[in-house]
Amino acid sequence: MRQGFDVIGYAIRCEPRIFAGAVLGSSLYGSMTVASSWALGWATEHAILPAFRTGHAATGTLVTAVLLIAGVTVLKSLGLIARRVVAGVMQYRMQARWRRLVIRQYLRLPLAWHHRHPTGQLLSIVGSDIEAVWAPLGPLPLAVGVVVMLLTATVATMAVDPVLALLGFLIFPAIAVLNFVYQRRLSPLVTRAQRLRAEVSEIAHESFEGALVVKTLGREDTEAGRFQAAADRLREANIAVGRVRGLFDPLLETMTTLGVLAVLLLGSLRLAAGEVTSGELVQVAYLFTLLAFPIRALGWVLAELPRSVVGWRRVREVLGTSGAMEYGPGRLGSRGPAGLEVRGLSFGYLPGAPVLSGVSFAAWPGRTVAIVGPTGSGKSTLTRLLVRLIDPDEGRVLIDGVDLRDVAHGEVSRVAALVPQQTFLFDDTVRGNLTLGAGERVPDGRLWAALRLAQADGFVRALPEGLDTRVGERGTTLSGGQRQRLALARALVRRPRTLILDDATSSVDAQVESRILSGLRDGSVDATVIVVAHRMETIALADEVVYLEQGRVADRGTHEELLVHCEGYRDLVTAYERERAERAALDVREEVNA
Repeated sequence: MRQGFDVIGYAIRCEPRIFAGAVLGSSLYGSMTVASSWALGWATEHAILPAFRTGHAATGTLVTAVLLIAGVTVLKSLGLIARRVVAGVMQYRMQARWRRLVIRQYLRLPLAWHHRHPTGQLLSIVGSDIEAVWAPLGPLPLAVGVVVMLLTATVATMAVDPVLALLGFLIFPAIAVLNFVYQRRLSPLVTRAQRLRAEVSEIAHESFEGALVVKTLGREDTEAGRFQAAADRLREANIAVGRVRGLFDPLLETMTTLGVLAVLLLGSLRLAAGEVTSGELVQVAYLFTLLAFPIRALGWVLAELPRSVVGWRRVREVLGTSGAMEYGPGRLGSRGPAGLEVRGLSFGYLPGAPVLSGVSFAAWPGRTVAIVGPTGSGKSTLTRLLVRLIDPDEGRVLIDGVDLRDVAHGEVSRVAALVPQQTFLFDDTVRGNLTLGAGERVPDGRLWAALRLAQADGFVRALPEGLDTRVGERGTTLSGGQRQRLALARALVRRPRTLILDDATSSVDAQVESRILSGLRDGSVDATVIVVAHRMETIALADEVVYLEQGRVADRGTHEELLVHCEGYRDLVTAYERERAERAALDVREEVNA
């Protein structure tokens, strides 16, 4: 409970004015609730009972009673409206603020951290966990208003009859004991339910991401069964939580009802003894009847605290994660191709399992360097290190002689662009995917120039709305080669000083790929180019080839030099060509047979 109140205290410190407004509205509601019992007691004592005794109701007294009750009701309604509206504003502002904090932290944390945390779990934290953290803020102002109401009610009932007041307020120690037992029982159940909710989100995300694999391999039933098993576990966990909460609410209401009955019983005896008047008994009994619902608001806040604390821990775990990349004050130049140098680079995703070991090479300004190697040699990992998506375990990457770890945030992405193997397009227009939010600042001429270099201008012009055609989620309306060319154009629009292509034209035919790389080398792009490639025509266009084997630089030189004195390189690139020739011959035979 202490941790829960710490969370609430943090929210109050963040939004003190909004909370004060909600509390004022709730306090008005609470005060008018007590005032309504006084108004009813006054009407009973001065209008209703005299009318029964005399058979005649004084018009002035009746009008006064009606206006009194109506005025209290209007003020009570205004307080209720203010409390609900302002409390909702506070709750949703805190949710939005913390979602922004978590998303910023996700973006700050290195790629290696994301590799260790499933996407579904991260989505659950930014969604359901943050909602759970601030769920108590909805009923919180009402609960604070209840405190005001109870203080006012205490004064009012003590002024009427201290004996009835003491009897009625005996209910609160019982509620405290009930809540203690409830918190102890519910907290572990909520923790398990939150964890299982993240698991369900993770499985659902994997199923959506792997839809093509699931369908092509006919694994729909298996995947549905896996999801159903996780959903069943979550259902049982939520039922367990609901069972405890379902028991708490009736017990809380039972206690308040028993309190009202006890007040009525003792009040009847004291009325018969002449200790209280009928109006005073009606006032006290009605007041405790009204208190039954607001007291439940305290229960609502207390009921939400376990979920809030669990969500708070999960969110704080993300926000408190260290390992975000550190940056220096350095700046990189803005003009001309950049010089790129790699010195003694070593990296591994797991301890004791290096992916790259002692990699060193240099790409002088304006040169094109091809990175070649068999599958698993570390080529893609190297490209991520070159743009500092991850930091090396050992060694350095330098642009223009400056270590990437010493430059300011945003400098690397300003001068270097990576086009990865896996192309990602947003559910946006072609223009939106090329500019990524900077559309008004990028003229169309610059977009078309980038599309021409990427050999994408032809098919973009043929689209129904050209640059303003939506490409669908992940670019599903385009072919694989078209998506890759748009991704390349997106990098070229930024006019990088270093362009890194990680097998970025693998879905493009050899002729188109050759035209793209020739355009990059003929001076149209003022950049140093690093290209991960496997086609001989592409490799032959490079000024230098770096051949990787088992995470190490096995050899360096021109394409022709490596063909002569590097057996591994020769076997690899000629194997690619033999495979392509065999595939072409098979296609010809199929056409002839047809």
